[in-house]
Amino acid sequence: MQSMSFTEPIAQVIEKRMQTDRRMFLRTLTGATAAYTLPSLIDDWPSIIHRANASQPVEGDNPRNGKTIPGRDQPSSMDDKNDESFWFNVQQAFSIDRSYINLNNGGVCPSPRVVMDAQRRQLEFTNNAPARHLWQVQDPQLELVRAKLARLYGCDPEEMAITRNASEALQISLNGIDLKPGDEILTSTHDYPRMIATIRQREKREGVVMKQVPLPPPDASQDEVVGAFERGITSKTRILLVSHVVFLTGRILPVQDICAMARKRGLIIIVDGAHAFGQIAYDGREIDCDMYGVSCHKWLTAPIGTGFLHVRRGMIKDLWPLTAPEDPKSENIRKFEEIGTHPDAGRLAIGEAIAFHLGIGPKRKEHRLRTLRNYWATRLMKHQKVKLFTNLAPDRSCAIGTIGIDGIEPLALTSHLWDKHKIIVTPIDHEDIHGVRVTANVYTTFDELDLFCEAMENVAREGLPKNGK
Repeated sequence: MQSMSFTEPIAQVIEKRMQTDRRMFLRTLTGATAAYTLPSLIDDWPSIIHRANASQPVEGDNPRNGKTIPGRDQPSSMDDKNDESFWFNVQQAFSIDRSYINLNNGGVCPSPRVVMDAQRRQLEFTNNAPARHLWQVQDPQLELVRAKLARLYGCDPEEMAITRNASEALQISLNGIDLKPGDEILTSTHDYPRMIATIRQREKREGVVMKQVPLPPPDASQDEVVGAFERGITSKTRILLVSHVVFLTGRILPVQDICAMARKRGLIIIVDGAHAFGQIAYDGREIDCDMYGVSCHKWLTAPIGTGFLHVRRGMIKDLWPLTAPEDPKSENIRKFEEIGTHPDAGRLAIGEAIAFHLGIGPKRKEHRLRTLRNYWATRLMKHQKVKLFTNLAPDRSCAIGTIGIDGIEPLALTSHLWDKHKIIVTPIDHEDIHGVRVTANVYTTFDELDLFCEAMENVAREGLPKNGK
């Protein structure tokens, strides 16, 4: 399979992936009304693309009137400082309610308008003649979506199963491997609760054993992280489950090195990629794991209830499906999709989400997400009562940041931000991590992040209001 480059300039990505001109992508982002409401931006689309790639200053583009913004205005090869017209149109591609501020895009993210339109169109088509359209027309169309997902992730389409979410994908993996009583599954104390529950169920039913290793502090070296997992391996360890990006703090783990270590030890390697795919740019082939599960309704902005499972070709036959197909020992990856009657509309709309993602450019999107996170994080870190649980180094995290305020319970802070400011965040209260998880996405504006910062700064200075006032 031809290798996919994640370093192409955005203009080349659009020309190659969308097979249309640059103006068409802008119209796709903003809808038909763009021709009337944003004529100057449409007419100037080629120069916007050129400036985005060249990072050349253009007078009047800085939304803060020339003021330097910490975490955003530092020069880089993909600097956003002079590219806000591009991101304005990306923001306008989402039909969302701006009367509140959604900073929990890590749980599930809104889809852009083109994705919603595609899902609606496919659902209406299904409904016209469900028995024919669903199974004879739409099911075969999923093969192109499969191929696109495989191309973006980095595997053969025959190693790519389309699932409803990462939980389903990872439960297929964790439940589908034959184990004996006493066999061990190794994971960390920072892995996702549903996956921990899945392993605990196997403990109760089959007598397998779960071992959890604590992760080193956020400022520890990546070698220390690999070492922590390696020290947890015993002669009884059969499976290693590791998160690519930790859901609690957004920490990027060195999964390639962890997988290489585990492979030398003869382990089956399962990677939880729920928060990696669509957030950071990578090639799945370089990770070299046996199974990799993803939720596409997070950072890819695909419809809710979409995900995928990559299974190494040699592992497919012996991996039991979660729901029984006619031949559970088949080598066909589609056996993991036998879940009974279900709509194809959301799955087919994944194709539009991929086109949107590639239209922005994976590397450019990663950079933007990190820029948005750094914008609020570097501002709030100046306060003595504020503690950041996320390492901001580019190789350690991206869009996700978890932050706490001394003396303030995470759930109480979450409730206050919503009740008083209509800001949505996620409470995190886990061992030594006590704060709120903040996840902006490409539609988030700097003004919205300013409002979040002001609300947090007020709590840091004055505490939570008494009696809810």
